Amino acid sequence: MNFPEQKGVHELEAKANLLRRHVIRMIHAAGSGHPGGSLSAADIVTALFFKVMDHSPENVDSVDRDHFILSKGHAAPIYYAALAECGYFPVDELVTLRKLHSRLQGHPSRVKTKGVEMSTGSLGQGLSAANGLALALRMKGLDRRVYCLCGDGEMAEGQIWEAAMFASHYHLDNVICIVDRNGLQIDGRTEDVMSLEPLGDKWQAFGWNVLYMNGNDIGQVLDTLKAAKAHRGSPTVIVAKTVKGKGVSFMENNVGFHGKAPNDKEFEQAMKELGGSV
Repeated sequence: MNFPEQKGVHELEAKANLLRRHVIRMIHAAGSGHPGGSLSAADIVTALFFKVMDHSPENVDSVDRDHFILSKGHAAPIYYAALAECGYFPVDELVTLRKLHSRLQGHPSRVKTKGVEMSTGSLGQGLSAANGLALALRMKGLDRRVYCLCGDGEMAEGQIWEAAMFASHYHLDNVICIVDRNGLQIDGRTEDVMSLEPLGDKWQAFGWNVLYMNGNDIGQVLDTLKAAKAHRGSPTVIVAKTVKGKGVSFMENNVGFHGKAPNDKEFEQAMKELGGSV
């Protein structure tokens, strides 16, 4: 079994910044996409793919590994950036995002893209699939984890709470759900669209172990994921406080960049702020 290269916090921070540059470049090239939620999740995805999860392109067809489901499928750019940097497909292919005949669809496609475990985009469905994977792993006697990254706007979907009941009922302690709590969704502030708080208390009432973290602090992310992995007896949810559009000043906490590509001038500024070239 191949394990990801072990990296320290500073190396992971640099990797997260690289993934953010990939996100900006591919969305600019496509002329459409979802930068805000991709950038907010960059540190979480980096920690998972480059430190925490046991995975590799060589064992992608094996069930005996850790698994990742991007339930908030519109954040596909950060997912693709991580997969490419891990060697699942060439990095140069990232700029084909959303292009005709590209295998990098606007939302992840399991049948097109190596490394994608579930086709997502219709919100609310990823946790159910994570539960199925986790139950199958238990039945096979495999001590592996299933990580499911959800959006906070996605918490308004009823299927999330059906899945939460299922995971608790079957004591699926190999499921780790991470909620990207950036506070914004396509229609505005989550608390204006559909109030979620007290979010952690809701999960606890459904029988979950609840942890909290700053999802844009890789050191905290690593510590919290370690605690989640060590927990036994019930599934774990991590409420990750993040900044929508993290790393690009004019995108941060700007709901307008939930699903809008930067123009040429904005692209140049974003790449400069992220320490890259245009």
